[in-house]
Amino acid sequence: MRSAEVVIVGGGIVGSSIAYHLTQKGCRDVLVLEREAHQGLGSTGKSMGGVRAQFATEVNIRMSLYSIPFFPKFEELTGQPTGYKPHGYLFVATANAHLDYLRANLARQQALGLQQARMLTREEIVAVLPQIRSDDILAGSFCPTDGFVDPHSMMTGFMTVAGEHGATLERSAGVRRIVTDHGAVTGVETDKEIIATRVVVNAAGVWAPELAKSAGAILPVKPLRRMLIPTEPFPGIPDPLPMIVDMTTGFHFRPEGVGLLMAWNDPEEQYGYRTDFDPAFIEKVLTRAADRVPVFAELAVNPRRCWAGLYDMSPDKHSILGPAPEVRGLYYANGFSGHGVMHSPATGKIVADLILDGKTDLIDASVLSVERFAQGRAIQETAVL
Repeated sequence: MRSAEVVIVGGGIVGSSIAYHLTQKGCRDVLVLEREAHQGLGSTGKSMGGVRAQFATEVNIRMSLYSIPFFPKFEELTGQPTGYKPHGYLFVATANAHLDYLRANLARQQALGLQQARMLTREEIVAVLPQIRSDDILAGSFCPTDGFVDPHSMMTGFMTVAGEHGATLERSAGVRRIVTDHGAVTGVETDKEIIATRVVVNAAGVWAPELAKSAGAILPVKPLRRMLIPTEPFPGIPDPLPMIVDMTTGFHFRPEGVGLLMAWNDPEEQYGYRTDFDPAFIEKVLTRAADRVPVFAELAVNPRRCWAGLYDMSPDKHSILGPAPEVRGLYYANGFSGHGVMHSPATGKIVADLILDGKTDLIDASVLSVERFAQGRAIQETAVL
């Protein structure tokens, strides 16, 4: 029977970052099991790639403050580019409640060390995008270190370096169950064999609850479809352009090649494993796009280029990190609610620290433990896109 010190189930960007951080801390006997024939076919490869520190809660801000400085030095560390473009995120407020919210968030962000974030006036917002409809805009918040990355490239970089330091990636290795004995992990059963281990990291994305259940644990994560719309080439948009978020509707967009990538969280979307793209979604988004930026009425969209992916949603829209209380040796890296790519560096460090040291200095780990839900300590993050 084969064995490994740590088995990570899921070879996306989160599992790859955990493998990287474990090997950087000297844990070489790491096995990453990816059920697909290629990495990144789950949520990683379908992500919008946005990264930001403009959050409303301390734990998310702290994770961003570790993760975002990681991107510019990533190629030096791994030899792989991140595609990091610090174009910024611009939140546009059209109501006093939005303005109060952004100011409160900004104060919290600055208190935690994010000095680059600032408020913008209506005139400054128009200067960023002259085509924007501004009659109802009051102000906005902007952070120039926010931006976008290439998730697939980052995933590859993390895993490449992890492999160079002893980790092994196995593809087409579906995990049927976690094997336990007397409430402790003893191995994992794949489609082909049982692999002995005392530590399993559940980084299986939207399939994580089933994996946890196989060990007798409960993981409150649900899949939620998110659809993305790339446009055809659209001239006349300033370059560089930040991710712009219309707080009136939640519509947001960023540059993608010579066009745009647009998104909107449809409140009518129901939980489930749907990954098909609904062509009717295009009109919903284009209506909101043209309302905020009238020239967007001329945008062209090819439905065949659009796609859908799945968010792994936790009850409070914060990640679930750390040990499972029911099973010794089982660790969670789940429930990112759309923030898995941007927080992958921090997640890798936190989970590696907890496995090897039993603690981490990056955050108060108890804040993101799965036990918070049963103990009435759920966190409310309202800045979810």
